[in-house]
Amino acid sequence: MYPINNRSLPPTLVCLGLMLPAAAMADSAPLQLDAVRINDLAPAPVQDPLHLDEKNSTGSRLGLTARETPATVEVKTQQDMQIKGLRTTKEAFSDINGATVGNVPGNPAVLTMRGFSGNTINVMQDGVRVAASTIVTRDVDTWNYDRIEVLKGPSSVLYGEGALGGAVNMITRKASLDGQHLDGMLSAGSFGTQRAAIGVNQPLSDTVAVRADISSLHSNSLYDVDGQKTTALGLTGSLLYKPNDNLSMLFAIDHFDDEYDSTYQGAPLVAASAAGHASGIVNNPYGLVIDKSARYTNYNPDGAHSGARSTAVRWTTDYRLTDDWSLNNLVSYYTAKREFFLSGDQVYNSSTSKLDRTVQRISHDQQFWSERLSATQDRYFGTFRNRFTLGSEYSYTDFTNPRQNGTTTSVDPQNPDVGSFPSSAGSNWPGAGKNVVYQSNMDTTALFAEDAFNLTPDWLLVGGVRYEDIDLRRSITDLNLGTRQSFHPTYEPFSWRLGTVYNLTPDVQLYAQYSTAVTPVSSLLLISTANGVFDLSKGRSMEVGFKTSAFGGRTSVLGSLYWIRLDDILTRDPNDSTLTVQGGSQTSKGMELSTSTQLTSQLQVDLGVSLVDARYDDLIEAGGADRSGNHPVNVPHTTANADVLYHLQALPVTLGAFVKHASGFYTDTANTYFVEGHTTLDASISYELKNATVTLRGRNLTNEFYGEYSGYSATQIYLGAPRSAELGVTFKF
Repeated sequence: MYPINNRSLPPTLVCLGLMLPAAAMADSAPLQLDAVRINDLAPAPVQDPLHLDEKNSTGSRLGLTARETPATVEVKTQQDMQIKGLRTTKEAFSDINGATVGNVPGNPAVLTMRGFSGNTINVMQDGVRVAASTIVTRDVDTWNYDRIEVLKGPSSVLYGEGALGGAVNMITRKASLDGQHLDGMLSAGSFGTQRAAIGVNQPLSDTVAVRADISSLHSNSLYDVDGQKTTALGLTGSLLYKPNDNLSMLFAIDHFDDEYDSTYQGAPLVAASAAGHASGIVNNPYGLVIDKSARYTNYNPDGAHSGARSTAVRWTTDYRLTDDWSLNNLVSYYTAKREFFLSGDQVYNSSTSKLDRTVQRISHDQQFWSERLSATQDRYFGTFRNRFTLGSEYSYTDFTNPRQNGTTTSVDPQNPDVGSFPSSAGSNWPGAGKNVVYQSNMDTTALFAEDAFNLTPDWLLVGGVRYEDIDLRRSITDLNLGTRQSFHPTYEPFSWRLGTVYNLTPDVQLYAQYSTAVTPVSSLLLISTANGVFDLSKGRSMEVGFKTSAFGGRTSVLGSLYWIRLDDILTRDPNDSTLTVQGGSQTSKGMELSTSTQLTSQLQVDLGVSLVDARYDDLIEAGGADRSGNHPVNVPHTTANADVLYHLQALPVTLGAFVKHASGFYTDTANTYFVEGHTTLDASISYELKNATVTLRGRNLTNEFYGEYSGYSATQIYLGAPRSAELGVTFKF
């Protein structure tokens, strides 16, 4: 195996990718339910391909299956991620139906879902929410995760403030008593990208088992951008103690480390006259374009970098008190240090024909611990089954955030002299508000309850409530002025949901749900003094849908219609545009459809489509500009994906084709900059050995030039990675 460093790939790989769907459809051999599965990656006949009958820990604390949950729940298993070649958090998130993702340096793998993004979507690790996703989410290797569970729509009743667009739970691999296992992976590909990982599960006795996984990723740049060397390390380990069927204890520790030598801020828009090769993927009234000839240019000063190091420790105890009652207790501790030394804005100046650049030195030092205790009852009252849980949760956060910001030299877009990144010396950051230290301490106490009651064996009612008491102490010290200000906002949100699931048949369910959620006007740990006076924004949602299985479980289909409204967002006072008030609102409505089907013993097809119409109902910005009726940024109207896997009958070979489509999106609330939509094609060929699978994979085989997300400035667009190839092997013993 060797890295493939060329900027483009031979046309034969493109042709191969285009031929895969046709090849997959060409053979329609009769269905053979007793066909022998040669390997883990071959699309052998499977039951429940969308995991509808599996218990889902993210959609409820009651042990409900996805079929019993009155909401859309999506699952990505480790096997799914290996089949599709989803190497990092961002790539895994982008495979979620209806989601778009951007690798913005300040919040890598930032997720947009159902018309909302950033801190309106919670991202957790093993069910623990440490802080807003825009603070903690990193673009790390997916190897260390057993599965990723996604709960669509408002979920504050389960996970507290911030969960409006949905919640994503990253579930790490855990120790098991089911035997000794060893698996691993090696790969090398374009842009000097190399991955390696190994994991081992070892029972030590009938009651104790341990597991450890390590992953490593190195790349000159996953986007093929100059000067963006990327490294990521993941270490996860756990010890399981299960002396009997009534008691189980799991001790887990995770460490993740990632670093970028220089971040990628996206491609800046420039005047067409200043572009060597003007592209037409961004429409705007100012004649600005993305220069394709500067596709690989990095405008960060030398010495700019970004990275994070985090460690988490968890102790989970499950104890069955009686046949009806059980206890669950989770104690967790988390610590992280992050650095963001970068040029955030690189904006074209038409008067100088140069890019004006800002610079920031931002650090995070975060400590977090939490304790969650819940009691669950599962019993019958006559013929009526009732599942009930009652619990409490307490967490404490200590967050220190030094921030230095200023400007640096402007650069020529074609021949940039990027210069050096300024040191932390105070003389490099003069002026009020340019050299400050933010300190946040937050206590959160929550009480929650859930209930699932069967009115009949086929009719289930599900409800939940959550009350939180949030106590935030925040101070801002200006090192240049020698001043310190502090403020102490408190919040007491109450969230609830009520839903129902009805079995038309054992394989067909209809569901409906009404839920509420709360989200801060900005991330609480980063909230400004001015925004600290505002209450939480309040959301509400209605969703109806269906879940069905057919053909002996070989086909699963999920469908939903939803409406979400967020009130009390920040807007300017319509009577005085110099004042900010909580009078704005946003509405998002749409539909989602997902299906997975095993058409034959050789052919599997997965399809997903999402339509969303997200708009500001009321929004006034500085100067009185009315944005009501406009679309939020980074929200495409349509996203779709289609995956085809075909296993050759005569050879241990599996062909795969993976198509993704996203329509265009705006980069500003004024809706003046519009990025055109795109469609990409990936393909794979896997060859099975006795204990290993060798895979050749091509990404973006048509070499589509496209924008996938916008950055801090509306005129900076993150470009998708160009065509690439990867050769890898996974093994299992």
